[in-house]
Amino acid sequence: MAGYHTRWVRTEDSGEDPERIAIREALAFGKALYDRRTALGLSVESLAERAGMTVDEIECIEEGGTSPTVPLLRRLAAALDADVRMTSGHDVGSLWFEAHAA
Repeated sequence: MAGYHTRWVRTEDSGEDPERIAIREALAFGKALYDRRTALGLSVESLAERAGMTVDEIECIEEGGTSPTVPLLRRLAAALDADVRMTSGHDVGSLWFEAHAA
């Protein structure tokens, strides 16, 4: 897939530095995880247990230190009883976890 960056953006179209995009995506991912976890009233420890991850891994994500990957998004969505939603942007609010429909 020539011309595509692995962060879901065509690099020739964006004109942006891929590293800056990756940072913004990681921050959006972290905020989305934090927002859903706190909306559910879960502690970091509880979410880590549900997701089969460590507290340090969850904290790293919430602090914007981890880039979102499809397997990781799926794992966390399952632990949060949610679906993952994204827009074409890269900023905070462009990725969120949405509760499963009842």
